[in-house]
Amino acid sequence: MVSVNEPSDGLVIGVDSGGSGLRIALAEAVGGAVLGSRASREPVRTGPGGISAGHFLEQVLPAVRDLTEPFRARPVLAVAVGAAGMATLGEELRDELPGAFAEAWGVDRVGLAADAVTAYAGALGQRPGVVVAGGTGMVALGTDLTRWRRADGWGHLLGDCGSGAWIGRAGLEAAMRAHDGRRGGSAALLERAEKVFGPAGGLPGVLYPRTDRPAVLASFAPEVGRCAAADPVAAGILARAGAHIAEAAEAACPAGPGALVALTGGLFKLGEPLLVPLRSALGELVPQARTVEPAGDPLAGAVALASALATGTLRLPEDPALLRLFGAGTA
Repeated sequence: MVSVNEPSDGLVIGVDSGGSGLRIALAEAVGGAVLGSRASREPVRTGPGGISAGHFLEQVLPAVRDLTEPFRARPVLAVAVGAAGMATLGEELRDELPGAFAEAWGVDRVGLAADAVTAYAGALGQRPGVVVAGGTGMVALGTDLTRWRRADGWGHLLGDCGSGAWIGRAGLEAAMRAHDGRRGGSAALLERAEKVFGPAGGLPGVLYPRTDRPAVLASFAPEVGRCAAADPVAAGILARAGAHIAEAAEAACPAGPGALVALTGGLFKLGEPLLVPLRSALGELVPQARTVEPAGDPLAGAVALASALATGTLRLPEDPALLRLFGAGTA
């Protein structure tokens, strides 16, 4: 495929790579309308060199070949990849993907982004604001369109405050306090914990050997949400979580009026027990910002980035770790 100067007949590719697998979309360069998609439940492997470029390409190249087959006469103008771990583990991807894409599709514009950036682009597009991505972990990413500001996202041992893992751990701590008869315990959470994990005394043996401990902790967060209406301890945990999330949003949000705040990710499916205190805290800490519903997900964000690259309309700032650009018109 040979690139052309006019994008009206061109195509773009967006890729979203995360812990639950990989998703690929083929779209129109102008407007970003999706023409087809593929998904794999196999996450891209991580090795000594970081995220494996070889394993990534093994999954992406055949999928794109299938997607582009009905559009053989149309050029692929740009590719954007959002990957979990890109900021710290993406060196191999940055070294190998631009050349591999050029060889496979003749593409000369490539954007390689942290998944928080594609989450931002999907939720808010190219407008100033902050996006909080909440799930097992939690990170806030904001921009004034000149630079990025990140807050938290440091994992369950150093941060991710207010995340699913944080809420689950706090709920289990309250359960163990009730088990011991200490202050701050919750009999309701103790009952839920024993239904989920078995006798409380065996909980350390259930949790500590697990390599997926953050996900196991986060699996208890919905139980905290279910108890919150009737249990003040559970309600207090979610109120503290809301305050932590709002503090991260405050740290990442650009100053001045007109900024937007969007919440994205499975964490916010906990609903009103979390959202009510979170909205209250956002109103206090970022009164200059307006909360909006996210327009799309990270795959939509990858497509939007690729479309902006193809049409020369990208306004989101380049960053050595968060968003690297390669090819025509880039440094």
